Amino acid sequence: MKLVLIFGDQAVGKMTVGQKLAATTNLKLFHGHVVIEPILELFGEFKGQLIKDIRELIFKEFAKSNNYGMIFTYTWAFDRQADWDYVKSIQKIFKDAEIYYVELVASLETRLERNATPNRLKNKKSKRDLELSNNLIYEYNSKYRMQSYDGEIKFKNYIKIDNTNLSANKVAKMIKDKFDL
Repeated sequence: MKLVLIFGDQAVGKMTVGQKLAATTNLKLFHGHVVIEPILELFGEFKGQLIKDIRELIFKEFAKSNNYGMIFTYTWAFDRQADWDYVKSIQKIFKDAEIYYVELVASLETRLERNATPNRLKNKKSKRDLELSNNLIYEYNSKYRMQSYDGEIKFKNYIKIDNTNLSANKVAKMIKDKFDL
């Protein structure tokens, strides 16, 4: 079993890279908004604990399966201990899996452009209010540290990719080749 954890700031391209990687491997994509969107639709608000609980159930079932592996996308604030703890909880669930860590970074200008792409808006209904969505990007960047420091991520099988000027296909190929997926 393999787990590819793609993490980075909002609109950096995690889902799109995950889609391209899934298309060229036997990995299944479980992007962050697969659970977020139905919760927002049902309850009209973000319910963090419920989202976490549903994801955990899915992780546990998947980890017991005979699937080749999963790609999971996550927005990780490196200055929040709760986010580090969440990653540790995922590691525990996938204790028998080979875990690959992919950090994506891109300029703010690039991320604001990507925030309005058709693929993002199609898969993430909550991002369709572009003014609100852009404001959330600015808010997160003012409140949290969304990029790791050099040497901060000490996990085996880690790569940091600045995808500002790279296509999702190119980044997916880099990941696939680096980790022999």
